[in-house]
Amino acid sequence: MTLAINDTAPDFVAVTTEGKIRFYDWIGNSWAVLFSHPKDFTPVCTTELGYMAKIKPEFDKRGVKLIGLSVDPLDRHSGWASDIKETQGVAPNFPMIADVDFNVSKLYGMLPAAVSGDPTKRTPSDNQTVRNVFVVGPDKKIKLIMVYPMTTGRNFDEVLRVIDSLQLTARHRVATPVNWKQGEKVIIAGSVSDDEARALYPNGWDAPKPYIRIVPQPKA
Repeated sequence: MTLAINDTAPDFVAVTTEGKIRFYDWIGNSWAVLFSHPKDFTPVCTTELGYMAKIKPEFDKRGVKLIGLSVDPLDRHSGWASDIKETQGVAPNFPMIADVDFNVSKLYGMLPAAVSGDPTKRTPSDNQTVRNVFVVGPDKKIKLIMVYPMTTGRNFDEVLRVIDSLQLTARHRVATPVNWKQGEKVIIAGSVSDDEARALYPNGWDAPKPYIRIVPQPKA
């Protein structure tokens, strides 16, 4: 199964470090970030989980829930959490899915449908495609997909930046330019006619070209 932006995120039931969940019920009316890991006790992912725990308050402020995933069982998640706390200064403070039957990994196109067997017998290389980030909106649609190689740590500050853009553009008919950050100028969406734009922005806009209409970031 190949997922794309604006596809409906597959629902699932899974066992996590915070109990059994149904994904849709767990999300509720929030946004969510599902990020996957090829194997517990892997070095790059150890740094990622620690950093995500440190910046979780930033996701909380934006109404975004975090959930991790590894195909290893719960008891290994527990041991890994101790290592993460020791080496990164903070343990995971969000649920981690124990995807031991590979169900979620298959639903989200991270592992082939034919994969089976004992997850503890699989190597990180076997699961190297399980290095994804999915941002899911309150409408249960996929808003962002990021796929990283095993040797490159993910940039979770960028995930926050994209979520700021996604939430802004969901409320207002604008787009965000290259390297945009919260509070910077934005672009009136191409779907907005000039007549509509004049009503929305009576003070006008800067237009280095007719199709590039720059305005201050709208207030929430």
